Amino acid sequence: MSAAAISFRRAAGSNPLATTGVVLVSIFVVFAIFAPWLAPQDPAAIDLPHRLSGPSLMHWCGTDELGRDIVSRLIYGAQISMLVGSSVVAGSLFLGLVMGSIAGYYGGRIDRFVNVVVMNAFLSFPGILLAIAFVAFRGPGIFNLVLALSLGGWVGYARLVRAQVLATREREYVEAARALGASDWRVMVRHILPNIIQPIIVQAAIGMAGAILAEATMSFLGLGVPPPTASWGSMLNDGRAHLFDAPHLVMFPAGAVMLAVLSFNFIGDALRDYLDPRSRIEVGL
Repeated sequence: MSAAAISFRRAAGSNPLATTGVVLVSIFVVFAIFAPWLAPQDPAAIDLPHRLSGPSLMHWCGTDELGRDIVSRLIYGAQISMLVGSSVVAGSLFLGLVMGSIAGYYGGRIDRFVNVVVMNAFLSFPGILLAIAFVAFRGPGIFNLVLALSLGGWVGYARLVRAQVLATREREYVEAARALGASDWRVMVRHILPNIIQPIIVQAAIGMAGAILAEATMSFLGLGVPPPTASWGSMLNDGRAHLFDAPHLVMFPAGAVMLAVLSFNFIGDALRDYLDPRSRIEVGL
């Protein structure tokens, strides 16, 4: 058995929750990439004679109020959730890296303006309300949804990056790079960012869970992707009117959202423990 396989089995045995998270995320990613080939039926195909049917051999998770296959819609919904979640995290992380690095590295008036004025201005509004207002003004759609959630989520990354840069910019290797004539860009990219990337990775993993939940919330409110595109949040919205006579319309998409959020939280917790040397010593990794 290879060393990599032994290391994987050891890590899986020491943290089964992280292993569960990785497996679930892998399943969702496979669903998102190969949805056209994995979905048993067309997710938008209407079959009114079989509307509100319960789980059966023909429809494993039943059908919705228009007779559409729920399994197929769940698989295609994973496509939207993974796409929006990863795009929101990438956009928020980029904005947070830029703003937090500038504020933490230069300090002074720039830091006061970015930290006190800009960040506090965004923090004064709940992120989901800011996203709702933005999408209501711009209209629903994937691009507007990603942009709205990114505008509401970059502040957390910026504050984390700013704090890390403030603690790192006075280190000896940074002073040595400046003394050798390195530009500010080179100091940031080559010497500071590689040494602060660990907590940012953990924040991004946990941020994926929040982005998926926010996308489901926006779609539930009718501000996500427009119909008939399948989305877990819109499926919950469609099923709430049949909560008592056809509860499977709510149970399966709610379970998908729950598992996706839990899996990324498990991965984030495991990354935090693994990347923190003190936690690694405690758990014996």
